[in-house]
Amino acid sequence: MSQQLKSKPLPSFIEERLEFYFQDLIEPNTNQKHLVLGQRPQADAIVMQSNDYLSLSHNQDIQRAHRDAISSHDDNVVMSAIFLQDETTKPAFEHQLAEYVGMESCLLSQSGWAANIGLLQTICAPNSPVYIDFFAHMSLWEGIRAAGAQAFPFMHNNMNHLRKQVERHGPGVIVVDSVYSTIGTIAPLRDIYEMAQAYDCAVVVDESHSLGTHGPNGEGLVKALGLTEHVDFITVSLAKTFAYRAGAILGPKKLAQTLPFVAYPAIFSSTVLPQEIVRLEKTLEVIKKSDDKRNQLFNHAKALTTGLKQIGFHIRSESQIVALECGNERNTERVRDFLEDNNVFGAVFCRPATGRNKNIIRFSLNADMTPQDIDHVLTVCQKAFDHPELEFV
Repeated sequence: MSQQLKSKPLPSFIEERLEFYFQDLIEPNTNQKHLVLGQRPQADAIVMQSNDYLSLSHNQDIQRAHRDAISSHDDNVVMSAIFLQDETTKPAFEHQLAEYVGMESCLLSQSGWAANIGLLQTICAPNSPVYIDFFAHMSLWEGIRAAGAQAFPFMHNNMNHLRKQVERHGPGVIVVDSVYSTIGTIAPLRDIYEMAQAYDCAVVVDESHSLGTHGPNGEGLVKALGLTEHVDFITVSLAKTFAYRAGAILGPKKLAQTLPFVAYPAIFSSTVLPQEIVRLEKTLEVIKKSDDKRNQLFNHAKALTTGLKQIGFHIRSESQIVALECGNERNTERVRDFLEDNNVFGAVFCRPATGRNKNIIRFSLNADMTPQDIDHVLTVCQKAFDHPELEFV
C-alpha cells in the first residue's frame, strides 16, 4: 500500500497567494472546480471545444506519415534550433509554408505563443509603441511585455480609435488577429494596411484561426485579400487547422536570419523534431486539397449563426468560431451545465481570456459535424434562450 506523501509547509506569502486563487476561482463554483471544467462528454455528445476545424486529428494518411517518420528518423536533434540555421539543417517545411502563405521566409517555433512572443521581442525596441486590438490573443500582449514595448490598445476593429492612438503616439507596430479566437470576428485587414501605410507603421497579423480554413486552398485571409505584399509579418499556431503542436513566424528573409539568435523562445527551447515536421508536411498537403471540408465547415457556421440570430442571440461571429455571451460566472456556470446536460459541449472562456463578467461559451465548429448536429445544437440553444434562469448578453 503506497504511503501518501505530504508536502512541506509553504512560506506564508505563497500560501496566501494560492489560497486567494482558490477562493477566487475554485470555491465559488458548484462542482468545486474551475469554471472551464464541466462534465466530460459522452460518445454521443456534440463537442465543439477543439480547434481542429477540418477534422484532421485522425486523418489516416497524416498518422501513417507520422508513424513512418518516427520509425525511420534517428537524427539526434534534441537541441535548440539556434544550432540548426544553415541551409543543410533547416527543414524544407519552412520553405513550403512560406510559399503557401506567400511570404519570403518562415521560421518554425514550438507554439503560436512562442511565435508571437519571439517575433515581438525581435522587432520591438524598448518603449516603442505597439497598437493592439483589445481582443488580440494574449500571446501578443505578452510579446509586447517581453519586448519592453508600450501597448496602446484600440477598441475592437475600431479604425477611428486606432487612428487616434497612432496620431497621438507616432509610428509603431499594429498587431491584430485575422480571425479573433473568442467571438469569431474578422479584422478589417485592408483598412489596417491603409492605416499603416499612411502613418508609417508595421503590421503583424496572427492567422492562427484562418490559415487552412480561409482563402483558396486555405492559404489564409491575408493572401485571399491580396495583402501579402502589404503585411510585414504573419504568425500562426499549427495547433488549430494543422491539428498539431507547433507555430510559425513568416516575414522577410532578414527576419529569418536574425530572430533565431535574438528571440528567447527560439534560443532557449528545443527544436521541433524531424518526425513532427514530416507530419506537418503531410498535413499541409492534405489541407491544400480540402476545399470540400472548408465548404462543409462554413456551411455549418452559416447555418448555426443564422439559427442563433433567429432565436434572439447576439452573435458577432463572421467565421467558424461562434460565441454565446453569458456575462458573469454564475450565469455562465448555469448555461454550461444546461448545455452539457443536453449533450452540447462548448469551451468556457473567462478571466484572463475575457474581461470580468464578459464570459462566453465558444463553439468551435468542425467540418465533420452533420446538419443533424447543427439542428440539435439549435434546439438546445432555443431551450436555453427560453429558460427563465439563464441569461444571455
